[in-house]
Amino acid sequence: MITPRPWLVYCARIIMRRAIILSLTALLVATALDGGQSREQKVLADREKFEAEGSWHYNDLSKGLAEAKKTGKPLLVVLRCIPCEECVKLDDEVVSENERVRLLLDKFVRVRIVGTNGLNLSLFQFDYDQSFAVFLLNADGTIYGRFGTRSHRTSWAGDVSVEGLAKALEGALELHRQYPKNATALAGKKGPAPEVSAPEKYPSLKGKYGPKVNYTEKVVQSCIHCHQIGDAQREQSRSRDEAMPESVLFPYPHPKSLGLILDPKDKATILDVEKGTPAE
Repeated sequence: MITPRPWLVYCARIIMRRAIILSLTALLVATALDGGQSREQKVLADREKFEAEGSWHYNDLSKGLAEAKKTGKPLLVVLRCIPCEECVKLDDEVVSENERVRLLLDKFVRVRIVGTNGLNLSLFQFDYDQSFAVFLLNADGTIYGRFGTRSHRTSWAGDVSVEGLAKALEGALELHRQYPKNATALAGKKGPAPEVSAPEKYPSLKGKYGPKVNYTEKVVQSCIHCHQIGDAQREQSRSRDEAMPESVLFPYPHPKSLGLILDPKDKATILDVEKGTPAE
């Protein structure tokens, strides 16, 4: 056995200390650039911001439904995974910066859902691997339309836009004016009932999460994220020891993956169909 010389041990300790200092410095710089907020602080700050603003029902769909029934207004429900930063620019523009959208929002009862605990999976069916989705619907659960879905995790500019959202809002208002005469035509916008009614009832999530986010302690840990629903669906399918159906593997293929290029600044408008694709 070779015993290291004292000066080598001393140098190694110095190098280790410097490495630790550099790591801590990098962490502090990253924290400062991030506004110094932890994930929990971001979640709490989001709630404080929207509750202070006063025009959104925060994480409370039941209150939004009650107001919509009382006023006769349509509902706008935003599902927004906090503290995901990748769609925050679009989210901020939707909420406060775009005048056209802001005027349209006033014609809706607005609900912001930041945790999927207790979410009605029969009503809210969308790509759960997304972190931002908008539902436009009647108080009785009839869906006028959906808005959202990016083709890439870090990019949304070529898929959705504030202008496109404005068109979607205008379209929903027009459908609402015609309702219930058009109820039959809208029935197909809601999919079949899933096997599980709420995320926390999936076997892989059961007992780990409750029907509501716990804002008094462990806020982040108590929240069921959108992607966990998709994970739970796949896990449930795997547990049956059978071939996984395509409806679970590829539940919401993006139009681009099928060869459809949609106009991000319009609603339900095809710009192009790529050759040699299923869309063609």
